[in-house]
Amino acid sequence: MTQLDASQNITDDAPKLGRRRDPAKDQQILDAAVEVLAETGFDGMTIDMVAARAGAGKATVYRRWASKNELVLDAVACLKKSDLDALQIPDTGTLRGDLVAMIRPPTIDDAERKLKVMAGLASMLSSAPELADAANEAIVEPRARINRMLLNRAIDRGEIAADIDIQLVSSISPSMVAYRSLIQRRPVDRDFLISVIDGVILPAVGLPRGSSN
Repeated sequence: MTQLDASQNITDDAPKLGRRRDPAKDQQILDAAVEVLAETGFDGMTIDMVAARAGAGKATVYRRWASKNELVLDAVACLKKSDLDALQIPDTGTLRGDLVAMIRPPTIDDAERKLKVMAGLASMLSSAPELADAANEAIVEPRARINRMLLNRAIDRGEIAADIDIQLVSSISPSMVAYRSLIQRRPVDRDFLISVIDGVILPAVGLPRGSSN
């Protein structure tokens, strides 16, 4: 056997490696899904549209997400995560101060886009109610986790009682935000969030209503 033949056999016998998955491409597809969902709504959205917007093949999308429903859920979850990642967890010395400091004023365009995205998610859930738990994990639970941290901090400094139902209270604001955007299809602005903090959360933990700011 010649050296060339041996080299050829080694090459032929070597395992054929598939193309490695590119995390950057995943993000491009998720970003494209959010854009298309906001523009067309869930019913009008197609995987072909998302693939074209992301500069990817349709098969590339389906290798990562088996269905449009799964893609939409991941896209919305990624959108929520990026919003929370951009926040600095405050430590103002009071629970109300921390909750108010967590409010980030959106631009008009951003608020309208998110409202359209949530409307698309609502449309998906109306036809696939079995995905409600997954949607809750994607849009309610991330903010509830931060609220639990803020509530535990308030307990540690003696601001609120230790027997507060943290699990329940932590879910109040993200659940009301989800209801307002998903069901009522109304924007979530600073005035609404302040009213939830002062009118619902603070009384729930035994604190007086704060001054509007």
